[in-house]
Formats: sequence, C-alpha cells, structure tokens
Amino acid sequence: MSRAAPRMLSSALQNFTAAIAPATTLARVQGVWAAAAGDAIAAAARPTAERDGVLTVTCSAAVWAQELDLMASELIPRINAALGGQHIRELRCRTG
Repeated sequence: MSRAAPRMLSSALQNFTAAIAPATTLARVQGVWAAAAGDAIAAAARPTAERDGVLTVTCSAAVWAQELDLMASELIPRINAALGGQHIRELRCRTG
C-alpha cells in the first residue's frame, strides 16, 4: 500500500481559508488592501464597507482621511488592478 506524500500545513490552510472566505467585493478588497495601499496606509486605515462600487475606508485620524481623499485617484486603480477588474469607482473616507 502506497501513501501520498505529506502536504505542507500552510498549503492546506491556504486552500481551506480560500474556500471559506466570503465572496463579496469588500472581502476581496480587504484581502488585497495592504498590498494595494501600502503598509503605512494599511496601518492607519481599513476598508469597512462597499456598495455599488463605492468603497468606505475607516481611518484612525482625520488627517489620514483627508490624505486618502487626495490619493483616491492613485489608490482606486491599484485596488482594481489587484482585484483584476473595475470593481471600485469611488473612495469615501471617514474617521472612526
């Protein structure tokens, strides 16, 4: 009797988490947020809602909300590129 070689635990967990992840645009944006926005922005802001292509980002301070409003024309294409399509058309920033 032959047995299959053992699999890496990380590979099994990655497949498992992909299978149970919600299939919403918000969940997909949250998954690519750090890579698309960068570490500094990801530490200060997080996507919290999405509706009809409008992404709401909750920021730790008003200055971050203002900065992301100014950077929206750069961030939206990077997010859409990471998602592989035109899913986000507007960015709304708030503090919270």
